[in-house]
Amino acid sequence: MVELNDIEKMMYKTLSELGATKPEVLKTADDVMKKSNRPKSMVTNALTSLANKGVIKRVAREKASGYYIVQAI
Repeated sequence: MVELNDIEKMMYKTLSELGATKPEVLKTADDVMKKSNRPKSMVTNALTSLANKGVIKRVAREKASGYYIVQAI
């Protein structure tokens, strides 16, 4: 099982609440920022960390990258 800090857990929960559980339902860092009411730098750092740990997937797109959950915690 992957160890997550409190901020990563919060971002994971926010992605889950936004329904970002499959590639067809990507959410941006801005979406997560608005829902979690946290600073964008905190959100992007946590999303990057979650992606590096293999918990979420980052999909590069033209305007903004999208994220979705790939591993249940």
